Amino acid sequence: MVKTSSSPSSSPVTITVSSGGKGGGSRSMGLTSPVPRASISNNPNSPLSCRGNRASSGGNRTSSGGRYVSMSKDDATEESISEFVSYTVHIPPTPDHQPMSASQTSLNDDSKSEAKPERSFISGTIFSGGFNSVTRGHVIECSMEKSQSMKSGLVCRMRGCDEKAMQDKCECGFKICRDCYLDCVGSGGGRCPGCKEPYKDASDGDNDDEVMSEADDQALPLPSMADFKLDKRLSLVKSFKAQNHPPDFDHTRWLFETKGTYGYGNAVWPKDGYGVGSGANGFEHPPDFGERNRRPLTRKVSVSAAILSPYRLLIAIRLVALGFFLAWRIQHPNREAMWLWGMSTTCELWFAFSWLLDQLPKLCPVNRTTDLSVLKDCFESPNLRNPKGRSDLPGVDVFVSTADPEKEPPLVTANTILSILSVEYPVEKVACYLSDDGGALLTFEALAETASFARIWVPFCRKHNIEPRNPEAYFGQKRDFLKNKVRLDFVRERRRVKREYDEFKVRINSLPESIRRRSDAYNAHDELRAKKKQMEMGGNLAESVKVPKATWMSDGSHWPGTWGSAEADHSRGDHAGIIQAMLAPPNAEPVFGEEADGQNLIDTTEVDIRLPMLVYVSREKRPGYDHNKKAGAMNAIVRTSAIMSNGPFILNLDCDHYIYSSCALREGMCFMLDRGGDRICYVQFPQRFEGIDPNDRYANHNTVFFDVTMRALDGLQGPMYVGTGCIFRRTALYGFSPPRTTEHHGWFGRKKIKLFLRKRKVTKKEEDEIILPIIGDHNDDDADIESLLLPRRFGNSTSLAASIPVAEYQGRLLQDLQGKGNQGRPAGSLAVPREPLDAATVAEAISVISCFYEDKTEWGKRVGWIYGSVTEDVVTGYRMHNRGWRSVYCVTKRDAFRGTAPINLTDRLHQVLRWATGSVEIFFSRNNALFASRRMKFLQRVAYFNVGMYPFTSMFLIVYCILPAMSLFSGQFIVQSLSVTFLIFLLAITITLCMLALLEIKWSGITLHDWWRNEQFWVIGGTSAHPAAVLQGLLKVIAGVDISFTLTSKSATPEDGDDEFAELYEVKWSFLMVPPITIMMVNTVAIAVGVARTMYSTFPQWSKLVGGVFFSLWVLWHLYPFAKGLMGRRGKVPTIVFVWSGLLSSIISLLWVYINPPSGTQDYMKFQFP
Repeated sequence: MVKTSSSPSSSPVTITVSSGGKGGGSRSMGLTSPVPRASISNNPNSPLSCRGNRASSGGNRTSSGGRYVSMSKDDATEESISEFVSYTVHIPPTPDHQPMSASQTSLNDDSKSEAKPERSFISGTIFSGGFNSVTRGHVIECSMEKSQSMKSGLVCRMRGCDEKAMQDKCECGFKICRDCYLDCVGSGGGRCPGCKEPYKDASDGDNDDEVMSEADDQALPLPSMADFKLDKRLSLVKSFKAQNHPPDFDHTRWLFETKGTYGYGNAVWPKDGYGVGSGANGFEHPPDFGERNRRPLTRKVSVSAAILSPYRLLIAIRLVALGFFLAWRIQHPNREAMWLWGMSTTCELWFAFSWLLDQLPKLCPVNRTTDLSVLKDCFESPNLRNPKGRSDLPGVDVFVSTADPEKEPPLVTANTILSILSVEYPVEKVACYLSDDGGALLTFEALAETASFARIWVPFCRKHNIEPRNPEAYFGQKRDFLKNKVRLDFVRERRRVKREYDEFKVRINSLPESIRRRSDAYNAHDELRAKKKQMEMGGNLAESVKVPKATWMSDGSHWPGTWGSAEADHSRGDHAGIIQAMLAPPNAEPVFGEEADGQNLIDTTEVDIRLPMLVYVSREKRPGYDHNKKAGAMNAIVRTSAIMSNGPFILNLDCDHYIYSSCALREGMCFMLDRGGDRICYVQFPQRFEGIDPNDRYANHNTVFFDVTMRALDGLQGPMYVGTGCIFRRTALYGFSPPRTTEHHGWFGRKKIKLFLRKRKVTKKEEDEIILPIIGDHNDDDADIESLLLPRRFGNSTSLAASIPVAEYQGRLLQDLQGKGNQGRPAGSLAVPREPLDAATVAEAISVISCFYEDKTEWGKRVGWIYGSVTEDVVTGYRMHNRGWRSVYCVTKRDAFRGTAPINLTDRLHQVLRWATGSVEIFFSRNNALFASRRMKFLQRVAYFNVGMYPFTSMFLIVYCILPAMSLFSGQFIVQSLSVTFLIFLLAITITLCMLALLEIKWSGITLHDWWRNEQFWVIGGTSAHPAAVLQGLLKVIAGVDISFTLTSKSATPEDGDDEFAELYEVKWSFLMVPPITIMMVNTVAIAVGVARTMYSTFPQWSKLVGGVFFSLWVLWHLYPFAKGLMGRRGKVPTIVFVWSGLLSSIISLLWVYINPPSGTQDYMKFQFP
């Protein structure tokens, strides 16, 4: 083995593979050497073939006793990348992997014969490792996949045939013997059973003439670009007929092989066959392929001027009314109660300022729509560079984050994963990553069960167009499931899948007990062995034997993650990094299933049964390192995905937010790939929730924010990032600047200066700006300098650094959509297979999730999710907007995603507390919008400033909610008398507020009930969670007290017969409840005192009583949902609630009576001691 040095950056990593169970072996399996995954294909015509030379592999290979495969760099680049990690991979022998013969050790044979077994090896191996530890690969199971792959490679794949297969007769690689091939040619229409495409060479057998005659009647498919370079006998002529032609396009050969009937460039376009008897004279005009690419994928729909113009006018009117009202209040003080007048006026001034900050960004709301048919035409239809019409869409990596299986049930996470695996997007372009920040075996085994059930669920969804594709949500629907279903086998197959899902749920629910029993059995066995060994050594039998209480996997080996006993190196904050590819990357060509039988529940002969890649990731954690909570976990999974799949776009989901619309990814891609989409950093979807009580007591739907505020921000520079349901551009997440942006100068940013940041020479560069090295710019010195700085910014992984320009290239727009002087990619450049995944690549991914990898890098500072706040989502989106990027809000006709929200009062208050605390942190940090760059629009800056400012409104709100009670206790009011002027101002402000609310309801589509619930919870949160957030933020800034992060509990699916809203009535004590309860009790007592004083007064002042009672009732009306939540189901309230509230109310009342006693009772208020 290779010894590790003290320097983490230069220490080699050793991969040790052990077999499942406790047995060992003495055989080895070879691996390919680790290489930078910098190219998207092996095609020499690929635009990326000129960049990032692949490192050459070196070292000796052996056939017995073990194998070492090392990597060496080119001499030209050895000095510049000396700080990168170099790997020596040692694969010891295992029973499942036999030694290879000497004839199989050549490079060519390895690349051909080991493709299938290597993929099975990866998908059945757990990789773990970390700081000062050996990177290990633990083989679990791969015998079944290995046997299937060996059979498919040597034997005919036709049902019931086991003859030896011929050489590939079709490009899809479907194995078929000679007899079956002749049957397909003779009676099967000459089509391949695998891809259903006609055979190109059908010259065998007795039906040669018939097959060739059929081929002559059809236009041949366009030859691939790789075929052009094989035959140099034909002259190469550059074509001027189409912009999509490559520079070495052989137009003469194309005319010959397509027999002049392909249409483009001809005088006529044959409609059917050769145009006999079709259309006018059998011909029609040729279609315009360029026009198809120029059709927009998205459309902006402005709000009707009949609604928006009065809305803006009312904002101006209310602003003027507030100005006159506040001026009148300042000029007419209440001389009898100056303290009451001063506090009320101060609060009203702040409320006016807060309302202005909230209202200004709502001046330009917009709506957007997408056209999925255009997306399919542009990226999934045959064209000159993509004759077969393979998908040219970019890859998408989907991240699902979880941290605690107790608060986030594994069944909820499993349903989210299943909805992702069955999404309507090219299977080979999707990769799903589950980030388990707790390192729990329960989550790992639940994901393994999910991968197994997905082989049934995903084909069922594709075959019958199931919506939604979350099995729990689908089978729990109360509507008619037969609607729009026409297949006769639907009911039978649905019944079978439903039974299988019920069994799947039972297996998931039984996992905790199964893991506990298994671990107890193995631990008891280890204790017996330890005692036996103690007896053999002659030790004292009275002494207890200390055996660690380990957590065991199903194959009888230790779980490398967190143990239930929290031993050293196996606790929540101290465990190794783990990566397991549950589902290997799929093939590029569709794979169709088999008919229903004893092993197959459904008939999948016409369904693609491939599954996207599924990976389990748990980053390394060690004591003494700041792991930065969720933001650190997301950055670790970003680096892992960059090495393993490197999708140019990233979808981020919480474990309880599943894909409700299977076309959600396509909707988001419409914005990213449309004209101008290269400036979009992310596409944010609204959050929709299930399991909310019908009355939405605590405004859990939050529709005012998602349907009003976010739509309005979409008309500026884009919506804020809210933590889930968001598609990112990977390069934007890396901290790079957009290709072009605009700077806003002058008053309110009215003067605009356009900047182009991807040109050869950048005119202006901000302090925190990173220029992206562009593929193809060989003479750009600035780009070369930036490339050399990448390791310092992103870490010492060569594969990660090499993946950055690849992700940038794959995320570009098509060349037809780019403007002059901008970079674009040719059509069809992504319609190539993905590189295979090998063990060295996974070992590299293990290194980038180690606890020390981010040291001396810019991860969390300018790269990835930003650290330093519990609301890392808002800060991350702010940084992108500050660099000049823009975002888009995508509201789909069918909800794109759905999730759960806490309906319990205490859980809801703690959730709001976390959000408000993050806002206070933002206000006291450099992420305050006051320090934003000129690339951010003025109104966008106002919106972000309001995000950090709104918690401070709670301090004024608490005072204003107590003022009515003080008024009733003292017999005074905020004004000296209820004059007509005061009432007119009050009426004007109230009416304009109501009219603005009605217009917002009109253009946003929310209901009046939603608006009112939002107003009520604004008061509830402002008097409970927001003041605590301000206090926590001040303590952190002044005293450095760290803020604890509370994970929001995710509600599990209720069982049959259980109350769906049982949590709504559960009362959990929290200190956050004390302020609103005190306010309610003080106002209630004040109303009684005020009414009694006025009724029994010699000179009653009814006007002041009416004013005080009105505002007290206003406060109680807003706090009514909170009071109802305290009652619970049967009116049971914890005694401590009454004790605290009564005590505080009594203290406040006694203090007030002592400070301002009633007239004529001064002598009684003096305390005299005997």
